[in-house]
Amino acid sequence: MWLVTTALAATAVTISKSVLPKKYKLDFLALMLWGATVMILIDHLLGYEGGQFIQTRTDGLINNSFILGIVMLIPVIVVWLVSVLVGNLKELNPELRDKGKSYRLY
Repeated sequence: MWLVTTALAATAVTISKSVLPKKYKLDFLALMLWGATVMILIDHLLGYEGGQFIQTRTDGLINNSFILGIVMLIPVIVVWLVSVLVGNLKELNPELRDKGKSYRLY
């Protein structure tokens, strides 16, 4: 079920990417979510031993696979939010924006 949760989140972000402004960097979030979806799909394919392909229960610390999918999305969203905040800070502060640029004097 965490595969479905991640795929739905990736689809929703990909669709909303065309509506919202570029300053939110939704393309970066969509890339991270689609990468996670592919990794989870490969994990499911390699670990498949018969039976249900999409499971609703897990044997780990979190028993509900839907909740596990949501918990797996939290670090991705946190990384995306930090990226957006750092980008906005660089736009607001000219000293940060120009930092790292090299200037030629000739």
